[in-house]
Amino acid sequence: MSDDASRLWGGRFEGSPAEAFDALNASLPVDQRLWREDIRGSRAHARMLGAQGIIPPDDAAAIDAGLAQVEAELAAGEFAFQPGDEDIHTAVERRLTEIAGDAGRRLHTGRSRNDQVITDTLLWLKGRGEAQAGALKDLAQAIIGQARANLDVVMPGYTHLQRAQPVRLAHHLLAYAWMLDRDHRRLLFAMESAGESPLGSGALAGSGFAIDRQATASELGFTGISPNSMDAVGSRDALVDYLAFAAQLGVHLSRLGAEFVWWSSDEAGFVELDDAYASGSSMLPQKKNPDAAELARAKAPRLAADLSGLLGALSGLPLAYNKDLQDDKHYLFDAADTIDLLLPAMTGMVATARFQADAMAAAAEQGFLAATDLADALVRQGWPFRRAHEAVGALVKTCADRGVGLADATTDDLAAAGLDGVEVPDLTAEASVEAKDVPGGTARARVVAQLDDIEQRVEAW
Repeated sequence: MSDDASRLWGGRFEGSPAEAFDALNASLPVDQRLWREDIRGSRAHARMLGAQGIIPPDDAAAIDAGLAQVEAELAAGEFAFQPGDEDIHTAVERRLTEIAGDAGRRLHTGRSRNDQVITDTLLWLKGRGEAQAGALKDLAQAIIGQARANLDVVMPGYTHLQRAQPVRLAHHLLAYAWMLDRDHRRLLFAMESAGESPLGSGALAGSGFAIDRQATASELGFTGISPNSMDAVGSRDALVDYLAFAAQLGVHLSRLGAEFVWWSSDEAGFVELDDAYASGSSMLPQKKNPDAAELARAKAPRLAADLSGLLGALSGLPLAYNKDLQDDKHYLFDAADTIDLLLPAMTGMVATARFQADAMAAAAEQGFLAATDLADALVRQGWPFRRAHEAVGALVKTCADRGVGLADATTDDLAAAGLDGVEVPDLTAEASVEAKDVPGGTARARVVAQLDDIEQRVEAW
């Protein structure tokens, strides 16, 4: 059989495609990873055709056996792709026909590549999403484990990268666990979006045969069938939902990475990364670089670009299928592969990190981190908050001019700020974190409750 004759659409054409167009049109280098899903969907479709009497039962059985052989060849790396195989769907059907003859030529009855492609893609997305949900859980549990192990470590909390108020390290780490909890919900939504089977939607108008769409949907693990054939073949909403999850997760992991880059610097000295998640310098022998964290920081714009790219490809497309949609898998696969790289690396980095409690505690006691606690104490003594804020600000300036912290303020400093005679509370970092005894606050009991809550939620993922 010639290359042209093996094409699924060649009957309408007299000439061969231009070489340049063939190169542009071919998607096999990208979509061949869908071979498992393609065979799975085709076997379900063939069994349904046989059960419905649309093709002879013997032909359905021959297709099923032939597809099993194709699957074995692909799994063993023995499948021989041919020049006319423009995509994985063409390749599988071409090889099936070589094995099963005319029976193989009956496989495409009642379907189009349009519904076949999106069916395969949704099956792949559901499988990858399930695996990534487990990896996401591993990272969340690593963060929770470090938070529980460092419950009593106090550190500076920052706004604008300036020391603001003391917080517990556990409280800081758990902020990322809650981000991951939202990411998990976004991932579940994307998988739910992939839950309706488009198989049987045909090119755009459905099928002229009495196919049983529910039977194939059930066999393939879908929760139902798409209600509109044009929407089914033209929609990539589930992919957009997944890419939105990936982009947001990428942002969260970039922020976590940025924290670890800063914390591991000589200037901060808050964490020592395990050698397994750092690297050295080709020139500077003393260096230990937080490369895992830096790479996580860099992946966020790439994941955002994947989302933006697919949204751009979809924007303005008329119904139903357009060849533009062939590019959807470039974005999907790139994002999924990136997440697969990120999650285990970040999990290992977090799980093996050694936090420097003494350095964090010392930093939390320095400077003016208790300024708000002093202002709050003045309010409890009857001062209006704005007046208290102004007076404490004046005290901070006086102390800063002398090069001392609030803990070293003298009675003269207090008097200069209009605070002579006030009752000054305990301004230690420990007193500060314990003072925030509200839901979501830094008091030990509140952080323990938060830990228990997120731990139970993640365990139920």
